[in-house]
This record gives sequence, C-alpha cells and structure tokens, in this order.
Amino acid sequence: MNSIVLQAATRFLITLLLLFAVFLLIRGHNEPGGGFIAGLVVASAIALYALTCGMSAARTLMPLDPTILLGTGLAVALVSAVPGIIESGAPLDGVWGEVPLPGDRGVKLGSPLLFDLGVFFTVVGSAVTVLLSLSEEA
Repeated sequence: MNSIVLQAATRFLITLLLLFAVFLLIRGHNEPGGGFIAGLVVASAIALYALTCGMSAARTLMPLDPTILLGTGLAVALVSAVPGIIESGAPLDGVWGEVPLPGDRGVKLGSPLLFDLGVFFTVVGSAVTVLLSLSEEA
C-alpha cells in the first residue's frame, strides 16, 4: 500500500496504541491488570504497521523472534506461581511487596503483575507468529 495519509497516520496511531497497551497492562479493564487485552493491542499495532509498511518492515519492528517471546511469556507466567507457593502454599496467590522510590514514596508490586506480563508476552508472541506465518503463505 502506498497511501501517504495512511503511513503518516500509522506513525501516530502506533505510538497511541503502544501507550494504551502499557496502560491496559498496568491498570487492566477492571483494575488488576490486562495482559491479554494489552497483548492484543500490541499485536494490532504490529498488524497495522505490517499493512502499511510491509511484512519485512514489521519483522524488523519486533526486537525478538515472536516464538521466543511466546516461550518467554509462558515461562514468566509459570514463574509467577512460585511466590504464592512460597508465601502461602497456594500457587498464583497474590504476593505483594513495596519497591522504594526516592523520597518517602514507594510502589506496591505483586505477583499478579508478573502473571499479566507473562500473558502479555504470550499473546503478543502467538498473535505475531500467526500474522507472520499467514503472510508467508500469501
């Protein structure tokens, strides 16, 4: 596709989609976190970029091979069960800790965020793998 308008809009939309995905990953649609939907938003941004700039450009947009990202996501989701097992004996039980920041503030982080990161990486990796494999067949 050689639409100048679409190429200009894509640069702006990809930035917005990636920022929105970070928001969804941290906040979720109903508070805890939204690794699945954030992964779908990132995969949509990559699909938009592939539609506008071509599949070879979309491959260079990904820093890692999507299958490595998929495996990493599964491993991170699996590791997120360990803190719950250690703390209370129940896997995937939420364990929270505070990360100190400069000043008197701190940020509470927990194992549910680690699980959401694993889901996020898995969804991005699997969706982009499907997208790339479909483009090779066409």
